[in-house]
Amino acid sequence: MRNSYLIIVLCSFIIWTISCSGKPGTSSEKIPVKKNLTEIAPQQKVIKIISPEEGSDFKPGDIIKIGFEPENIASAPDSVVIYYNGKIISRLFKTPWTYNITLKGETKMGRNSIKLMAYRGNQQPQVITRFFTEFSDIIPKIFRYKVVNVYPHDRAAYTQGLVYDEGFLYEGTGLYGESDLRKVELKTGSVIKQQKIENQLFGEGVALMGDRIFQLTWTSKVGFVYEKSTFKLINKFNYQTEGWGLSVYNDKLVMSDGTNMLYFIDPDLLTVVSSIEVYDNIKQVNQLNELEVINGEIWANIYQSDMIARIDPATGKVLSYINLAGILPEADRDANTEVLNGIAWDKGQNRIFITGKHWSKLFEIRLVE
Repeated sequence: MRNSYLIIVLCSFIIWTISCSGKPGTSSEKIPVKKNLTEIAPQQKVIKIISPEEGSDFKPGDIIKIGFEPENIASAPDSVVIYYNGKIISRLFKTPWTYNITLKGETKMGRNSIKLMAYRGNQQPQVITRFFTEFSDIIPKIFRYKVVNVYPHDRAAYTQGLVYDEGFLYEGTGLYGESDLRKVELKTGSVIKQQKIENQLFGEGVALMGDRIFQLTWTSKVGFVYEKSTFKLINKFNYQTEGWGLSVYNDKLVMSDGTNMLYFIDPDLLTVVSSIEVYDNIKQVNQLNELEVINGEIWANIYQSDMIARIDPATGKVLSYINLAGILPEADRDANTEVLNGIAWDKGQNRIFITGKHWSKLFEIRLVE
């Protein structure tokens, strides 16, 4: 009975294959292959952007008018998604193909972006990006200074970094073969402790955080971490830019590299976690050098000038400038005297100290409007 059942099943299968194909085991008809419903057609031009133009300049309070139109008037996009600095701010489905953004001054200064993603049918979305520059809306006031006290300073010191702590200055100096880290008595200018760095390295900015001192080098892209009390080297770290100025902002290090960029660094991981670009109301402010954080502002020497920029750490806006022209008398200059460089702050007594490369004096100042 079981064998008879198998014979019937086999016969039925043979009859089915012959009737379907005319030949056992083959098919005379091609079975159509269904396309994958998720398959996306290649990208095509869907829209063309009219505004803003690439590289446009804006300030807080300005309106950025985003305008575009279909590439083919007869075939409009299904939708267009608008991004501002990577975040979706709108989605348009029909005319008018326009959208306005009012700059509120809350974003960082410098390069910002608008991106449009245009969708039509099952093709890949068309992506158009426009970059623009946001300048500050603040017209920086320019302060002068009054000298409160004058202290001796080692004329041989090519000052690159300066920090005040409990009656002493921690100073980083530069030049190949002469760079070092030193502890200096404020009142006398005497060098109490000194740690030279390798001759092939050019020392730069320093910062003090707790019981650690951080020091940069110029083009070698290597920094050092020392024990404050002994100047014992306890760590090294690397960075991707040149090293110029260094200070402490809240729980981060802040570093300059001679451009208009400031980088915020995790002091434990020693990696960059964020950055800002520095602008005033008419230009990007380059050659930011030695840094000090004073009352929540970042103060930066502008290399090859007598100016210090006071910077908002959140946006990169220059809040004001300090003009220190003439602070070092001609009588105290010689052939080796170079530019202003070195800012230190005594937070406890709210004292501000400044000096320069190969200067014989260090000045305590207060600002004058």
